[in-house]
Amino acid sequence: MSNGTPLSDFLRARRAALQPHDVGLPEHWRRRVPGLRREEVAMLAGVSADYYTRLEQGRENSPSPQVLDAVARALRLDAEATDHLNRLCRTAAHRPRGRGGTDVSPQLLQLMDGWEHTPAFVIGPALDILAGNSLAVALHSGFDRFDNLARMVFADPAGREFYQEWERAAHSCVAELRAAYGHDPESARIAEVVAELSARSEEFARLWRLHEVRSKSQEGKHLRHPRVGDLHIDFTAFTVNGTPHQQLVVYQAEPASPTAAAFEALRAMAARPEPVREAAPAAEPAISGP
Repeated sequence: MSNGTPLSDFLRARRAALQPHDVGLPEHWRRRVPGLRREEVAMLAGVSADYYTRLEQGRENSPSPQVLDAVARALRLDAEATDHLNRLCRTAAHRPRGRGGTDVSPQLLQLMDGWEHTPAFVIGPALDILAGNSLAVALHSGFDRFDNLARMVFADPAGREFYQEWERAAHSCVAELRAAYGHDPESARIAEVVAELSARSEEFARLWRLHEVRSKSQEGKHLRHPRVGDLHIDFTAFTVNGTPHQQLVVYQAEPASPTAAAFEALRAMAARPEPVREAAPAAEPAISGP
Protein backbone atom coordinates (compact mmCIF):
# COMPACT_ATOMS: atom_id res chain seq x y z
CA MET A 1 0.00 0.00 0.00
CA SER A 2 2.92 2.31 0.66
CA ASN A 3 6.68 2.30 0.91
CA GLY A 4 6.57 3.92 4.35
CA THR A 5 5.44 2.72 7.75
CA PRO A 6 1.81 3.16 8.81
CA LEU A 7 2.90 5.88 11.24
CA SER A 8 5.02 7.79 8.72
CA ASP A 9 2.29 7.61 6.07
CA PHE A 10 -0.26 8.98 8.54
CA LEU A 11 1.95 11.86 9.69
CA ARG A 12 2.86 12.90 6.14
CA ALA A 13 -0.78 12.83 5.02
CA ARG A 14 -2.02 14.88 7.96
CA ARG A 15 0.82 17.38 7.62
CA ALA A 16 0.01 17.81 3.91
CA ALA A 17 -3.64 18.49 4.79
CA LEU A 18 -2.79 21.59 6.84
CA GLN A 19 -2.00 25.07 5.53
CA PRO A 20 0.02 27.64 7.51
CA HIS A 21 -3.08 29.77 8.14
CA ASP A 22 -4.75 26.72 9.73
CA VAL A 23 -2.22 26.82 12.56
CA GLY A 24 -1.61 30.57 12.77
CA LEU A 25 1.60 30.69 10.77
CA PRO A 26 2.34 33.38 8.14
CA GLU A 27 2.70 32.53 4.46
CA HIS A 28 5.60 34.65 3.26
CA TRP A 29 7.08 32.34 0.66
CA ARG A 30 6.05 30.05 -2.13
CA ARG A 31 5.79 26.40 -1.17
CA ARG A 32 7.00 23.60 -3.39
CA VAL A 33 4.80 20.99 -1.70
CA PRO A 34 1.32 21.23 -0.18
CA GLY A 35 0.83 21.56 3.54
CA LEU A 36 3.13 22.36 6.40
CA ARG A 37 6.87 21.77 6.42
CA ARG A 38 8.33 19.26 8.84
CA GLU A 39 10.16 22.07 10.57
CA GLU A 40 6.89 23.88 11.17
CA VAL A 41 5.23 20.83 12.72
CA ALA A 42 8.29 20.32 14.91
CA MET A 43 8.15 23.93 16.08
CA LEU A 44 4.44 23.69 16.86
CA ALA A 45 4.99 20.43 18.75
CA GLY A 46 7.98 21.73 20.69
CA VAL A 47 10.41 19.07 19.44
CA SER A 48 13.52 19.34 17.32
CA ALA A 49 13.19 19.23 13.55
CA ASP A 50 15.59 16.29 13.48
CA TYR A 51 13.48 14.31 15.95
CA TYR A 52 10.25 14.95 14.06
CA THR A 53 11.94 13.99 10.78
CA ARG A 54 13.05 10.70 12.31
CA LEU A 55 9.53 10.12 13.59
CA GLU A 56 7.94 10.80 10.21
CA GLN A 57 10.50 8.67 8.40
CA GLY A 58 9.90 5.71 10.69
CA ARG A 59 13.32 5.91 12.33
CA GLU A 60 12.00 6.77 15.80
CA ASN A 61 10.16 3.77 17.21
CA SER A 62 9.30 4.74 20.77
CA PRO A 63 7.98 8.29 21.10
CA SER A 64 6.66 9.17 24.53
CA PRO A 65 2.95 9.79 25.12
CA GLN A 66 3.80 13.45 25.79
CA VAL A 67 5.48 13.79 22.38
CA LEU A 68 2.58 12.09 20.63
CA ASP A 69 0.09 14.43 22.32
CA ALA A 70 2.19 17.42 21.26
CA VAL A 71 2.36 16.19 17.65
CA ALA A 72 -1.38 15.54 17.67
CA ARG A 73 -2.04 19.12 18.81
CA ALA A 74 0.35 20.48 16.19
CA LEU A 75 -1.47 18.54 13.45
CA ARG A 76 -4.89 19.57 14.81
CA LEU A 77 -5.99 15.96 15.26
CA ASP A 78 -9.32 15.27 16.91
CA ALA A 79 -9.70 12.70 19.69
CA GLU A 80 -10.29 9.78 17.35
CA ALA A 81 -7.34 10.64 15.10
CA THR A 82 -5.15 11.07 18.19
CA ASP A 83 -6.11 7.59 19.39
CA HIS A 84 -5.31 6.31 15.90
CA LEU A 85 -1.87 7.96 16.08
CA ASN A 86 -1.16 6.27 19.41
CA ARG A 87 -2.26 2.87 18.07
CA LEU A 88 0.06 3.19 15.08
CA CYS A 89 2.98 3.67 17.48
CA ARG A 90 2.38 0.34 19.18
CA THR A 91 4.60 -2.51 18.17
CA ALA A 92 2.95 -5.68 16.91
CA ALA A 93 3.67 -7.34 20.26
CA HIS A 94 1.59 -4.73 22.08
CA ARG A 95 -1.46 -4.79 19.81
CA PRO A 96 -4.54 -6.66 20.99
CA ARG A 97 -4.78 -10.18 19.68
CA GLY A 98 -7.80 -12.22 18.72
CA ARG A 99 -9.31 -9.77 16.21
CA GLY A 100 -9.81 -12.45 13.59
CA GLY A 101 -12.78 -14.66 12.91
CA THR A 102 -15.90 -14.39 10.79
CA ASP A 103 -18.27 -16.50 12.88
CA VAL A 104 -21.26 -14.65 14.30
CA SER A 105 -22.65 -16.01 17.53
CA PRO A 106 -25.86 -18.08 17.28
CA GLN A 107 -27.47 -15.84 19.89
CA LEU A 108 -26.86 -12.74 17.77
CA LEU A 109 -28.14 -14.48 14.65
CA GLN A 110 -31.31 -15.44 16.49
CA LEU A 111 -31.74 -11.90 17.80
CA MET A 112 -31.46 -10.37 14.32
CA ASP A 113 -33.77 -12.99 12.85
CA GLY A 114 -36.46 -11.83 15.28
CA TRP A 115 -36.29 -8.26 14.00
CA GLU A 116 -38.72 -8.67 11.12
CA HIS A 117 -39.30 -4.92 10.74
CA THR A 118 -35.71 -3.75 11.24
CA PRO A 119 -32.77 -4.30 8.86
CA ALA A 120 -29.72 -5.48 10.81
CA PHE A 121 -26.37 -6.91 9.81
CA VAL A 122 -22.93 -7.63 11.24
CA ILE A 123 -19.69 -6.36 9.71
CA GLY A 124 -16.02 -7.16 10.27
CA PRO A 125 -13.06 -4.75 10.33
CA ALA A 126 -12.66 -4.82 6.53
CA LEU A 127 -16.38 -3.96 6.22
CA ASP A 128 -17.23 -7.51 5.12
CA ILE A 129 -20.86 -8.45 5.73
CA LEU A 130 -20.64 -11.40 8.10
CA ALA A 131 -24.38 -11.88 8.58
CA GLY A 132 -27.64 -10.11 7.82
CA ASN A 133 -31.30 -10.63 8.53
CA SER A 134 -33.84 -11.05 5.74
CA LEU A 135 -34.87 -7.38 5.70
CA ALA A 136 -31.24 -6.26 5.43
CA VAL A 137 -30.79 -8.61 2.48
CA ALA A 138 -33.95 -7.25 0.83
CA LEU A 139 -32.88 -3.66 1.45
CA HIS A 140 -29.61 -4.26 -0.42
CA SER A 141 -31.12 -6.43 -3.16
CA GLY A 142 -30.23 -3.88 -5.86
CA PHE A 143 -26.53 -4.63 -5.43
CA ASP A 144 -24.69 -7.34 -7.30
CA ARG A 145 -23.65 -8.83 -3.94
CA PHE A 146 -24.34 -8.00 -0.30
CA ASP A 147 -20.82 -8.87 0.78
CA ASN A 148 -18.63 -5.86 1.61
CA LEU A 149 -19.76 -2.29 2.25
CA ALA A 150 -16.65 -0.71 0.74
CA ARG A 151 -16.96 -2.73 -2.46
CA MET A 152 -20.66 -1.89 -2.66
CA VAL A 153 -20.00 1.86 -2.34
CA PHE A 154 -17.07 2.11 -4.75
CA ALA A 155 -17.19 -0.83 -7.16
CA ASP A 156 -20.88 -1.61 -7.66
CA PRO A 157 -22.79 0.76 -10.00
CA ALA A 158 -25.80 0.43 -7.71
CA GLY A 159 -23.90 2.24 -4.95
CA ARG A 160 -24.30 5.72 -6.44
CA GLU A 161 -28.04 5.22 -6.78
CA PHE A 162 -28.56 3.58 -3.40
CA TYR A 163 -26.54 6.10 -1.35
CA GLN A 164 -28.16 9.44 -2.17
CA GLU A 165 -25.39 11.28 -0.32
CA TRP A 166 -22.71 9.25 -2.06
CA GLU A 167 -19.78 11.56 -1.29
CA ARG A 168 -20.60 11.43 2.40
CA ALA A 169 -20.97 7.64 2.28
CA ALA A 170 -17.66 7.31 0.44
CA HIS A 171 -15.75 9.46 2.95
CA SER A 172 -17.32 7.63 5.90
CA CYS A 173 -16.60 4.22 4.41
CA VAL A 174 -12.90 4.93 3.85
CA ALA A 175 -12.50 6.62 7.24
CA GLU A 176 -14.05 3.60 8.95
CA LEU A 177 -11.73 1.26 7.08
CA ARG A 178 -8.75 3.44 8.02
CA ALA A 179 -9.81 3.35 11.68
CA ALA A 180 -9.92 -0.45 11.57
CA TYR A 181 -6.49 -0.47 9.97
CA GLY A 182 -5.11 1.45 12.95
CA HIS A 183 -6.05 -1.45 15.22
CA ASP A 184 -4.19 -3.95 13.05
CA PRO A 185 -1.94 -2.52 10.30
CA GLU A 186 -0.82 -6.05 9.44
CA SER A 187 -4.33 -7.25 8.59
CA ALA A 188 -4.16 -9.27 5.39
CA ARG A 189 -7.88 -8.89 4.76
CA ILE A 190 -7.90 -5.10 5.03
CA ALA A 191 -4.82 -4.95 2.81
CA GLU A 192 -6.64 -7.08 0.23
CA VAL A 193 -9.74 -4.86 0.25
CA VAL A 194 -7.66 -1.68 -0.02
CA ALA A 195 -5.54 -3.05 -2.88
CA GLU A 196 -8.58 -4.23 -4.83
CA LEU A 197 -10.56 -1.02 -4.46
CA SER A 198 -7.52 1.22 -5.08
CA ALA A 199 -7.08 -0.55 -8.42
CA ARG A 200 -10.77 -0.33 -9.30
CA SER A 201 -11.63 3.16 -8.04
CA GLU A 202 -9.52 6.31 -8.32
CA GLU A 203 -11.87 7.97 -5.84
CA PHE A 204 -11.21 5.28 -3.23
CA ALA A 205 -7.44 5.56 -3.76
CA ARG A 206 -7.60 9.34 -3.32
CA LEU A 207 -9.64 9.14 -0.13
CA TRP A 208 -7.44 6.40 1.28
CA ARG A 209 -4.38 8.64 0.90
CA LEU A 210 -6.03 11.31 3.07
CA HIS A 211 -5.73 9.11 6.21
CA GLU A 212 -8.99 10.40 7.65
CA VAL A 213 -10.18 8.34 10.63
CA ARG A 214 -13.71 7.83 11.88
CA SER A 215 -15.53 4.86 13.38
CA LYS A 216 -19.18 4.04 12.77
CA SER A 217 -21.53 5.97 14.99
CA GLN A 218 -25.15 7.06 15.02
CA GLU A 219 -26.38 9.25 12.17
CA GLY A 220 -29.01 9.51 9.48
CA LYS A 221 -28.85 8.17 5.93
CA HIS A 222 -30.77 8.95 2.77
CA LEU A 223 -31.07 5.81 0.66
CA ARG A 224 -33.00 4.94 -2.49
CA HIS A 225 -34.15 1.40 -3.16
CA PRO A 226 -34.93 0.51 -6.79
CA ARG A 227 -38.36 -0.88 -5.88
CA VAL A 228 -39.62 1.05 -2.85
CA GLY A 229 -37.99 4.43 -3.45
CA ASP A 230 -36.53 6.92 -0.98
CA LEU A 231 -35.68 5.88 2.56
CA HIS A 232 -34.69 8.19 5.39
CA ILE A 233 -33.20 6.08 8.15
CA ASP A 234 -31.33 6.39 11.41
CA PHE A 235 -28.64 3.85 12.06
CA THR A 236 -26.65 2.79 15.07
CA ALA A 237 -23.55 0.61 15.23
CA PHE A 238 -22.84 -1.50 18.32
CA THR A 239 -19.65 -3.31 19.23
CA VAL A 240 -20.43 -6.99 19.70
CA ASN A 241 -19.66 -8.12 23.24
CA GLY A 242 -17.02 -10.84 23.21
CA THR A 243 -16.02 -10.17 19.60
CA PRO A 244 -15.01 -6.48 19.54
CA HIS A 245 -13.76 -6.75 15.95
CA GLN A 246 -17.40 -7.19 14.88
CA GLN A 247 -20.08 -4.51 14.77
CA LEU A 248 -23.84 -4.87 14.70
CA VAL A 249 -25.43 -2.27 12.41
CA VAL A 250 -29.14 -1.53 12.90
CA TYR A 251 -31.27 0.60 10.56
CA GLN A 252 -34.42 2.18 11.97
CA ALA A 253 -37.32 4.17 10.57
CA GLU A 254 -39.58 6.66 12.30
CA PRO A 255 -42.82 4.90 13.30
CA ALA A 256 -45.67 5.40 10.80
CA SER A 257 -43.29 7.14 8.38
CA PRO A 258 -42.98 6.51 4.62
CA THR A 259 -39.72 4.70 5.33
CA ALA A 260 -41.44 2.37 7.81
CA ALA A 261 -44.05 1.64 5.14
CA ALA A 262 -41.26 0.99 2.63
CA PHE A 263 -39.67 -1.49 5.04
CA GLU A 264 -42.99 -3.31 5.26
CA ALA A 265 -43.26 -3.34 1.48
CA LEU A 266 -39.79 -4.83 1.22
CA ARG A 267 -40.71 -7.51 3.72
CA ALA A 268 -43.88 -8.34 1.82
CA MET A 269 -42.05 -8.54 -1.51
CA ALA A 270 -40.07 -11.54 -0.37
CA ALA A 271 -42.19 -14.54 -1.35
CA ARG A 272 -40.44 -16.70 1.19
CA PRO A 273 -38.38 -14.54 3.55
CA GLU A 274 -35.22 -16.30 4.57
CA PRO A 275 -33.94 -16.31 8.15
CA VAL A 276 -30.66 -14.70 9.05
CA ARG A 277 -27.99 -16.04 6.78
CA GLU A 278 -24.27 -15.89 7.16
CA ALA A 279 -22.36 -14.43 4.25
CA ALA A 280 -19.42 -16.33 2.82
CA PRO A 281 -16.11 -14.74 3.79
CA ALA A 282 -14.81 -12.59 0.96
CA ALA A 283 -11.29 -13.96 1.22
CA GLU A 284 -9.74 -15.62 4.22
CA PRO A 285 -11.63 -17.11 7.15
CA ALA A 286 -10.05 -14.74 9.66
CA ILE A 287 -10.46 -11.00 9.53
CA SER A 288 -8.45 -8.66 11.63
CA GLY A 289 -8.55 -5.17 11.88
CA PRO A 290 -4.56 -0.27 6.14
